[in-house]
Amino acid sequence: MSATRLPRLRVRTAPDQYHAFTARLAAGGYQRITMRVVAGCILALSVPSLLAGVAPHSPPWPGFRLVYAVIALMCIGLAVPWLRYRWPTRRESGAVVVIGTIAMAAGCLATIDPIAGMVIASAFVFVLGFTALFHSSELIAFVASVAALTVVWLMVRVAANDFATAIAVTTPIVLLCVIATFACRTIATVGAPSDTAADIEPVTGLLTRQSFYDRAATLIGARHRDDDRYFVVAVVGVDNLAPIESLQGQRGTIAARVAAGQALRETVRRDAVVAHTGATDFLIAETFTVADPRPLVDRVLGAIAATPVGITASVGAVSTPLRPLTERAPNEVLDEIIALATTAMREARSAGGNEARYVMEPPLTQRD
Repeated sequence: MSATRLPRLRVRTAPDQYHAFTARLAAGGYQRITMRVVAGCILALSVPSLLAGVAPHSPPWPGFRLVYAVIALMCIGLAVPWLRYRWPTRRESGAVVVIGTIAMAAGCLATIDPIAGMVIASAFVFVLGFTALFHSSELIAFVASVAALTVVWLMVRVAANDFATAIAVTTPIVLLCVIATFACRTIATVGAPSDTAADIEPVTGLLTRQSFYDRAATLIGARHRDDDRYFVVAVVGVDNLAPIESLQGQRGTIAARVAAGQALRETVRRDAVVAHTGATDFLIAETFTVADPRPLVDRVLGAIAATPVGITASVGAVSTPLRPLTERAPNEVLDEIIALATTAMREARSAGGNEARYVMEPPLTQRD
């Protein structure tokens, strides 16, 4: 039943939503709680295996208890990537889905009572929902196929004794799986940004350098924006990542980068272009009606200094008239402006950090 809907889902949705949806979680500050919820669900799925392994009923075949013990240990192991300090990679998440699906199917098929297996099979709803939110249609098809085969086999076992009961317990599980898959995939697709995995830096969920260039070039080429007369690029460098790394290791630096990225998202305007381009550096591009970028830079400095991880930033900002830039090659213009802003940022950092330097209307060589 669910398999008939998968081709339509594949045509109408992006092949993979992992980075796009991860970026949305990072933007809203929901990554950590999502990781803990996923870990809790996986650990909860180990409980039926633990209970089945210690059940007093005599098993119908040798190795019964060992199988359930292995499944319980697998569930505990699968929760580990979601209990760490960083968001799992797409490959790690996909591996959890694949191994967890196989383990769940094994647990359902190994039950003495097929009705109990049906109850456990209802957990496929959570796996399908998660996969539909984050992963490709191919992975959805794999999980749905394993779930369908498992449910059909259990239904056959139940029907051997009572056909009506088999239909009664199978129908709601199938409906829940189909509805959860369709609903979660629709949510991920309708709300997904146009960014692809290559556009997004996975730690912060911000744009990469190349995608920043593409978006900033669009700002430069928007000749119809008569109200926005100045183009501003700011290079934001986090000052004190080295001490954080020495004290807290990679976990501390990742938390600091995520906090800085979140602060920038909450500070800039909605149409601003923000990217994370290195371990310490961020880029901002905006258009303004005035040449002075100080209000933006002051907000950036204050927002980053207010993060709970105890970081500050140095900012180099370049402001230049927008209209003359529309006649130049955007990438060359951006290269020069970013180079000027980077030099200004380094001057601010050399002066002690937590301050800014400005380059107002520089004579760009591309104008000659």
